[in-house]
Amino acid sequence: MRTVDVKEIEEAVASLFIKANKEMPCDLLSCVQCGEKNETEELPKKIMGALLENADTAKELDIPICQDTGMAVLFVELGQEVQLVGGDFEAAVNRGVAKGYTEGLLRKSVVSDPLRRVNTNDNTPAVIHLRIVPGDKIKLTAAPKGFGSENMSQLKMMTPSVSKEDIMDWILQVVKDAGGNPCPPMVLGIGIGGDFESCAYLAKKALCRAVSKRNEDPFYAEMEAELLKRVNETNIGPQGFGGKTTALAVNIEAAPTHIAGLPVAVNVGCHVTRHASCVL
Repeated sequence: MRTVDVKEIEEAVASLFIKANKEMPCDLLSCVQCGEKNETEELPKKIMGALLENADTAKELDIPICQDTGMAVLFVELGQEVQLVGGDFEAAVNRGVAKGYTEGLLRKSVVSDPLRRVNTNDNTPAVIHLRIVPGDKIKLTAAPKGFGSENMSQLKMMTPSVSKEDIMDWILQVVKDAGGNPCPPMVLGIGIGGDFESCAYLAKKALCRAVSKRNEDPFYAEMEAELLKRVNETNIGPQGFGGKTTALAVNIEAAPTHIAGLPVAVNVGCHVTRHASCVL
C-alpha cells in the first residue's frame, strides 16, 4: 500500500488548472494551424490567424488563453492501492482549485447557488469525477470548462429505433443551433449510451481525449471522421463568420445502455478546449 498526502493533490490541482488555462494542448494548436492554412477566404483565414496570435500572446505574457477560465472540472483515477493521508480528499481538491485560481490570477466565475448567484470568490467547488482503478498511482485531469460553449451543449434521450444517420443528423442540428455562440472552431465531445447522467459524463470525458487520437473502435472512428466532415460543411466557420473550419475534432465515447434506450449527449468545446493531466 502506497501512501499519498492530500497536500500533494492540492498542489497538483492548483498547477494543473493554471497550466490548462494558459497553454493550449499541442495537438489542438496544430489543428488551429492547419485550419488557418486550409481557409481560402480572407476573413476566416484572418480570424484563424488571430486565434493563433492570441495563443502565442497568452504564452508570452503568461496570461489565460481565454477570459472565461471556466468551471473547474477534475477527472480522478485513484489507484486502489493508494492510501490517502493528511486530511480530506475533496477538501484538498477544492483548496487546490482556490489556490490555482487565486495565485494564477484566473477569473473566478462560480456562484454558490444557481438562483441567488453569490460568487464563491475562489472558483470552488470543483466538479469531481472519481474512478477507482487498479494500481498505486493517481491520475488527475483538469478540464476548466467555459460556459460560452457549455451553454450550447445538449442531451437527447433517443429510442433504440433510431439509426446512426438519425444520430448524426441530430448532432449536426446541435451544431447549427449553436452557430457562432461557442466561439468556433469547436471540439465536439459526444457520449452515446449509458443512462441520462453517464451519457453526459461520456461527452465531457470525450473532450479530454487528445484531438489527434481517434476512437479505438473503427466503427466510431469512422463516425467521428464523417461527422467532422459534415460539421465543416455547414459553413459556420471561425467565430461564426463563415469558412471551412467549424470544428477541429469530433471525439465519441460509447458505453453499454438499456434495451429500451439510446441516450446521446453533445458537449461543445470552443477552440481552446482545455485540459491538462499529471500522474502522482
